[in-house]
Amino acid sequence: MPASQVSPMKETSVDRSPVALAHEAIHDTVVGILAGQPRGALLDVPAGEGALAARLIDAGFDVSCCDLYPEIFRLDGVDVHRGNLDAELPFGDRSFEYVTCLEGLEHIENPQQAMREFARVLKPGGHLIVSVPNILNIEERLKWLLHGYTSHFKPISRPAIERLRAEYDDRVEIAAHVNPIGYSELRHILEKNGFEIVKLFRDKPKGRTWLYRPIVALIRFIARATPNKKRDERWTEELASDEILLGGNTLIIHAVLH
Repeated sequence: MPASQVSPMKETSVDRSPVALAHEAIHDTVVGILAGQPRGALLDVPAGEGALAARLIDAGFDVSCCDLYPEIFRLDGVDVHRGNLDAELPFGDRSFEYVTCLEGLEHIENPQQAMREFARVLKPGGHLIVSVPNILNIEERLKWLLHGYTSHFKPISRPAIERLRAEYDDRVEIAAHVNPIGYSELRHILEKNGFEIVKLFRDKPKGRTWLYRPIVALIRFIARATPNKKRDERWTEELASDEILLGGNTLIIHAVLH
């Protein structure tokens, strides 16, 4: 389920403003990243109910919205296109200066296809902001060790699928996390498609990281002891950074298309 634990399927008949399907802290971070950028055409996909789009429109961006289920979109006066991140998006080449994709890649079968589409619809020099659950922070690493899965990627059992079908009116893709993507995989896909990472962000620090300080210190000691060539090849410093190792629930990446 999306991080905010909101089910958009239970209130389809209620007239209300769009609700963020991700933590508000993720939206706050994205709005902050874009605050200093020139205004331009921006694609928000998946758009969900339109909560992020509303904030970006207020900030002066020319926002287009796209989602697999446009019927859940609630932002009045804004068109939303039906589109599948696993397929070709319904937009022409080089249509946008910006693409935001928050909490989307972990829900689809083929993140590489989505990244190819982002590169296609962005203009050269365009900005991509993408977020995924941070499966590499210290708490999630230990959960994987102890349980065999992380908080955001629990086993997708048949009972779990049936529960999601009932809660989301068969729109399982909205809630099911099917594709755990770590920093290394995401960076590889970005660079493969012509993107260069500008900066990493976290939604917000986790509250109990002090409990893991001894293990974090050991990981960073091993990282510093790794030969420089191997550190560069394996992105050792990034993987031991505050944004990843001590990060919150979500890793947010700002990248530029070259």
